[in-house]
Amino acid sequence: MDPAKRASVGARSEICGEMRGEVSGDARLEEQVKDWLRYGEDLGIGPYYRDRAPLHGISELAAAPVQAQPVATSSATSAVIPNTMAASASGRAPAIPANVAPSAAQKSVTAARTPPAAPAATILPAAAAPSLFESLDRIADDTLPRIREDIGDCTRCKLHKGRTNIVFGVGNPKAELVFVGEGPGHDEDLKGEPFVGRAGRLLTDMIKAMGLQREDVYIANVVKCRPPENRLPEKDEIATCSPYLLRQLEVIRPKVICCLGSCASQTLLQTTQGISKFRGEWFDFRGAKLIATYHPAYLLRNPPAKSEVWKDLQKVMAVLGLQPRKR
Repeated sequence: MDPAKRASVGARSEICGEMRGEVSGDARLEEQVKDWLRYGEDLGIGPYYRDRAPLHGISELAAAPVQAQPVATSSATSAVIPNTMAASASGRAPAIPANVAPSAAQKSVTAARTPPAAPAATILPAAAAPSLFESLDRIADDTLPRIREDIGDCTRCKLHKGRTNIVFGVGNPKAELVFVGEGPGHDEDLKGEPFVGRAGRLLTDMIKAMGLQREDVYIANVVKCRPPENRLPEKDEIATCSPYLLRQLEVIRPKVICCLGSCASQTLLQTTQGISKFRGEWFDFRGAKLIATYHPAYLLRNPPAKSEVWKDLQKVMAVLGLQPRKR
């Protein structure tokens, strides 16, 4: 064959191959998106993806970056993206198409459907949704005695090996105020009642200063058995025991939950931030208002912090309509 003809045939073959590659690439991209949509349906988040751009427009999408828009968020709330949902779900998620940006027509449709951003709200900052609590099935007609019965002579985690008594909780089962600590200490383990040692006596004084008695409030801990040497409860121990605390809160349904120390507040708010980052701030927690303050044991070591805790307790008193005890 003439060399010029061979070159012409070769060029046409290359062009056809490129076209076939583009078509197959578009088909693969569309199939990936369809797989992701099906995966979203399995996770129960299908509507989020069905409201995105239509599938038939994928081949028209450009790879140009999209200008980010500012989004107002609470300091205690983190954004959740599809990658995170895929990583936390069981099984393996289909691959997410990369470098996909909306076309000009789709941008105009999305802008027409999207309402203008609302101004920053002045309500309580929203707490990060406690995944442990959300995954807990609510029990119809649950009661505190039933929860204690379900705990039984618990051996579900390693803390049971060194305990004397399970420290369930004490106080008014219809209390408007619940104090939550981290776990029992030596005196609590012996008596089977929370906050009865030195830190407990200080908590009692704090409650009285608010114009209440211990019998008016409810007191519980994240874990029901004493950690060795009064160490902080470990993650697996919290994961095993805290569902019972959450059931207690669901039964009592207080107006205010006051977390004492980092362990209690981090458990209920599902955060790893230190308590100094959010102490004294209000959070919404499943119909109750939650505030965190320093643990009484910390106040025994750092008496100057008592004034800060008193400020936090005064906020609680204002919500509950309480007057401080007259001296």
